[in-house]
Amino acid sequence: MGKDLYDQSPQARELFEEANGIVGFRLTDVLFTGTEEDLKQTRVTQPAIFLHSVVLAATAGDFRPDMVAGHSLGEFSALVAAGALTFADGLRLVARRAEAMQKACETNPSTMAAVLGLDDAVVEKVCAEIDDVVVAANYNTPGQLVISGSRRGIEIACVKLKEAGAKRALPLQVGGAFHSPLMEPARAELAAAIENTPFRAPVCPIYQNVNASPSRDTAAIKANLIAQLTAPVRWTQTVQNMVKDGATSFIECGPGKVLQGLIKKIAPDVATGSVAPALDK
Repeated sequence: MGKDLYDQSPQARELFEEANGIVGFRLTDVLFTGTEEDLKQTRVTQPAIFLHSVVLAATAGDFRPDMVAGHSLGEFSALVAAGALTFADGLRLVARRAEAMQKACETNPSTMAAVLGLDDAVVEKVCAEIDDVVVAANYNTPGQLVISGSRRGIEIACVKLKEAGAKRALPLQVGGAFHSPLMEPARAELAAAIENTPFRAPVCPIYQNVNASPSRDTAAIKANLIAQLTAPVRWTQTVQNMVKDGATSFIECGPGKVLQGLIKKIAPDVATGSVAPALDK
């Protein structure tokens, strides 16, 4: 992951090596030669995705977004792309976030499930009626929502959601109940780190997960970033609001094309693509 960038771009290589020093271990060794199991560790996965996303944006040449957004972890790389966070500060926060979330997962064994083919309101109603922790966590596209909660709560919810007409209600292979109240210990730990990190006003609006609304105010950005750990990712609403505010083309900076697929389902008429690094830099 990222080996071609490292080998062919001095700018990318500098960021990769800086990341090694920040996270306290040779992240590049895991990225380039590690096993699939190594890459699945939360302390590796989150910094790795953040690093790859930022490197792609940094090496893309004349990359000047009119607005930015990121899905969950991606909000941190979006803030770097918009100039609100430095690369180093962003990576430090991501590393802290990964550690805090891993601890929360170990304290409260929990999980998530993907729900297909139901209106959001129906999913929310079913979850609210369950006498255990289970909430809507990711509003990915219309008719595609991820729920998050205790293992018992998710198990009950999957049965009830299928009874309510869901095409699928499938538990996911994840480490915990992200974007749910069970992440409160991680939210509290990350809050102090975010409050003590300098943020600058972004060069363009960032549409944040918590409220799907644009912001350029650093105090609001910090508060929303803290709340993100226990609040749902409103990706459907985010893309809809960006389109309403004039977005006609979305460029994904990160590994894979998952967000492009989601965006095309939310707003079929917009253009989508991936950033292309200028490897001769």
